[in-house]
Amino acid sequence: MAQSFEFGLDTFGDVTADLQGTLHSQAHTLRDVIAEAVLADQVGVDGFGVGEHHRPDFSISAPEVMLAAIASRTKRLVLGSAVTVLSTDDPVRVYQRFSTLNAVSNGRAEIILGRGSFTESYPLFGYDLSNYDELFEEKLALFVELLKGGAVAWRGRTRAPLTGQTVYPPIEHGRLRTWVGVGGSPESVVRAARYGLPLSLAIIGGNPIRFGSYVDLFLQSLERFGQPRQRISVHSHGYVANTDEDAKADLWPHYQAMRARIGAERGWPPPTVAQFESEVGPLGALYVGSPETVAAKMFKTMRALDLSRFNMKYSSGTLPHDKMMRSIELYGTRVLPRVRTLLAGEAAND
Repeated sequence: MAQSFEFGLDTFGDVTADLQGTLHSQAHTLRDVIAEAVLADQVGVDGFGVGEHHRPDFSISAPEVMLAAIASRTKRLVLGSAVTVLSTDDPVRVYQRFSTLNAVSNGRAEIILGRGSFTESYPLFGYDLSNYDELFEEKLALFVELLKGGAVAWRGRTRAPLTGQTVYPPIEHGRLRTWVGVGGSPESVVRAARYGLPLSLAIIGGNPIRFGSYVDLFLQSLERFGQPRQRISVHSHGYVANTDEDAKADLWPHYQAMRARIGAERGWPPPTVAQFESEVGPLGALYVGSPETVAAKMFKTMRALDLSRFNMKYSSGTLPHDKMMRSIELYGTRVLPRVRTLLAGEAAND
């Protein structure tokens, strides 16, 4: 059977600015995200993901609510989180919210579970960051039990036990599509394989091809645990404009400000133009340029890492809404047809 490929768009609801540089409200940004998803649906994008954050520069703190609003305005998009921070939430409630989303969207819901690279949710919800690993391990184990449906018996240290309860509403057909999001930890790759869940790799810097070792580890671990083959996807930042020069000029000031702000929190040096050019280049992790440039780079990554899905984070700091709308249009109408043609041509030559 020929491999199927999917292409998505992700956003954290990055708070944007108006033409005078004044930041929009988070509420304004959330309404814009809905319009962006509607356009993605219209131009042939397969999936739309919204990432959970709890900070002033990203507006989406309740992914399921956003996705339910988007579900009411779209017809075909797969609607997912990118990611849901399971460590600081209750797996039962997460499952209920996404099973509800799955019902109201007629089976279009999916979830990417992760630990999150930002830690604001730990103090906000009363969790100890020193339990970072234990929280995710235990809660993922419970979520996997919930995926099976029916009565659940589970006991751990991070929440009250379940002693045969059934969680409602059940998934109407099959089971909830669930991925594990991984940043840069081999242990997380092995964990996803142990539970037999698809792998979503967040690649935000450096040569994407270096993640080939993680793909190999995942496939080897699936075999070792006796699990069937699972899908692999990549989440990376990108932006599409009419030309390479336009794309870089549009993106750089917003990307630079965002990376400098987050870098200051984490002890990173401010980004330089040279670093940006390197990441935009053929060996970097930014998919930025004309439709032809972005399509060629996506195809190269998908082929090298044996991916079945590519998700592009199209928002970047205060990058204006109208710029993102044009990028979404080009991604759906020109980038994706080109990538699909390249992948189909390669399959025909196998």
